Amino acid sequence: MRIHDTYQRKKVPFEPHDETHVRFYVCGPTVYDYAHIGNARPVVVFDVLYRLLRRLYSKVTYVRNITDIDDKINARAAETGEPIGEITRRTAEQFHADMAALGALEPDEEPRATEHVGLMVEMIEDLVAKDHAYEAEGHVLFNVPSMETYGRLSRHSRDELVAGARVEVAPYKRDPADFVLWKPSDADLPGWESPWGRGRPGWHIECSAMSSKYLGLDFDIHGGGQDLIFPHHENEIAQSLCAHPEAGFAKYWMHNGYLQAEGEKMSKSLGNFYTVNELLSEFPGEAIRLLLLKTHYRQPLDFTRSGLEEAKRDLDRFYGALRNAGAAAAPAGEPRSMNAGEPAGPDTGQLPDDDPLILALADDLNTPLAFHELTNRVHIMNTILSRSGEGPGRAEELAAVRTDILAYGQLLGLLGQDPEDWFKWRPAAGDTLDEADIEAMIEARKTAREAKDFAEADRIRDDLAVKGVLLEDKPEGTIWRRG
Repeated sequence: MRIHDTYQRKKVPFEPHDETHVRFYVCGPTVYDYAHIGNARPVVVFDVLYRLLRRLYSKVTYVRNITDIDDKINARAAETGEPIGEITRRTAEQFHADMAALGALEPDEEPRATEHVGLMVEMIEDLVAKDHAYEAEGHVLFNVPSMETYGRLSRHSRDELVAGARVEVAPYKRDPADFVLWKPSDADLPGWESPWGRGRPGWHIECSAMSSKYLGLDFDIHGGGQDLIFPHHENEIAQSLCAHPEAGFAKYWMHNGYLQAEGEKMSKSLGNFYTVNELLSEFPGEAIRLLLLKTHYRQPLDFTRSGLEEAKRDLDRFYGALRNAGAAAAPAGEPRSMNAGEPAGPDTGQLPDDDPLILALADDLNTPLAFHELTNRVHIMNTILSRSGEGPGRAEELAAVRTDILAYGQLLGLLGQDPEDWFKWRPAAGDTLDEADIEAMIEARKTAREAKDFAEADRIRDDLAVKGVLLEDKPEGTIWRRG
């Protein structure tokens, strides 16, 4: 397996600290609002990494935090009057529901910042004792000049470092690049007791403290969006290495690229700001996931509605092939769910290490190539299906390729539904027929055909098509799907 390490700016062999236990950390959401599609991209990217690592290694621990101490949350509470605890509870719950709809497995640990403040205080005390931090007017700041290698990850110039630090410009700083580890809280803000008075931690110290608790001082991969390289990840490195100079913190750094929407930066004023929740009212979560995976994770992604429609059509073809294979290829009792926390379906261990899909994902998560390999397997299934008659070994061939397709899907987080359920999905937005109405119209069409009233039968079929429901007559009866 090879990954692109942001530190080294190149693809390198992945060599974990411990071959029997791979550990990685990904920065999670700040829970003050619905997750937008840019927030979803790292969740989906690192979900594929999690699935792949579980295929390649005997034990994997994946930690993704929840930031529930943040000035954005405080500002939202002040704006709406809603209690902070209720905002973070409700928003975290919605985040979980939305990411589950995208097929993302739950991480092994999901620590919340509010539950680890004591650990953060201890880490800040350690930094102060080692002269890497100082107190000033109720704040505690990291002393950036005390770390000679500061800026190594982002490779920013001194001017760029100072510019990035101006979010917290204040006269009490010794150096303009110094950043806040602890800040005072007034009576209206969340606060915890500390040696520096009642206050709250800065954002960067949260991830340093939580990763050390759940993964140790040395772990394998730290991931997140490209926008976090500076200052967040740079500051995490500084805090962690200065507090624990005997350790190495994260061995590798992986970052997904930026996301645009409809060719421009996402903006509510431009009308191209998409939350996952609103998209789920119009498109299946699996189509959203596929669109996110069709572009390599390190490349910029232009997220468009037309791209979503294309992803939906791709999945229609895939599920159509699986449905057409039918009972001739389906092993009895095969599990189908992919969102229950454990990957289900066929054991991906059946795929050899030199399988094209394994090789694609092991080459720095090349999901576009993996999608191509999945498409090839579906093409093979359709070729087998197109052969007339049963033929010797046809059922066995179908079963074998179907098993591969489902194993591929499991690694990508796709094709985990029963095909019939996929084709019966309908958007919450808009006026669409429910299943009972569709079945009633199909039955009325059957009655018309039996009475040789073909004009009425055609009218019902056309009426359903106008409403987005397509019929297919089979020897065993009529099946339908939403178009």
